Amino acid sequence: MTALNMPDDSELVTRAKDGDRDAFGELVERHEGKVYGLCLKMLGNTEDAEDCLQEVFIKAYEALPRFREEARFSTWLYRIATNACLMRLRKKKLHTVSLDKPMDIGGEQIEREVVDWSTDPSADLMSEELSGVLTQHINELGPDNRIVFVLRDIHGLSTDDTANVLGLSVPAVKSRLHRARLFLRERLEDYFTHGMAA
Repeated sequence: MTALNMPDDSELVTRAKDGDRDAFGELVERHEGKVYGLCLKMLGNTEDAEDCLQEVFIKAYEALPRFREEARFSTWLYRIATNACLMRLRKKKLHTVSLDKPMDIGGEQIEREVVDWSTDPSADLMSEELSGVLTQHINELGPDNRIVFVLRDIHGLSTDDTANVLGLSVPAVKSRLHRARLFLRERLEDYFTHGMAA
């Protein structure tokens, strides 16, 4: 079957709702890589990510009859995955870093420029070590800021889609993303200055 003849997600959802298990299997095949990537970035280890991936598709299958198709299937699936990841993180009661405390330098608030990594050509040359440091610090983000960063900057969702997945306003997404980027920029500046993770 050529790409031109491939059914879109909406058609597969309709068929899956009518009991076509193969159609749901095709949806799983199309989206499991991205959902697994999201779970891995949020949870930090393969075992939890694999468990969460299974949980996400079981929940999606059970909830499919109630899916009203007001959003894209992928957006709906990300919402299920996000909720599943956040529930696991809350159950683990992971230590999180507060990002709400303002940065004071010499008694003054300093506005810092945030690098847009998505357009940085040197990102393609990132070493394994630096990638490991970045992943470590992504995992230090509080869950609410981490999920925004992962959806927006790693998975490339638009701000509107990220807001839709998380049930947040666009300004809230922008605020959380800004805090996450500032936090990571600080940590990476420490790494480059001192040659080690902070």
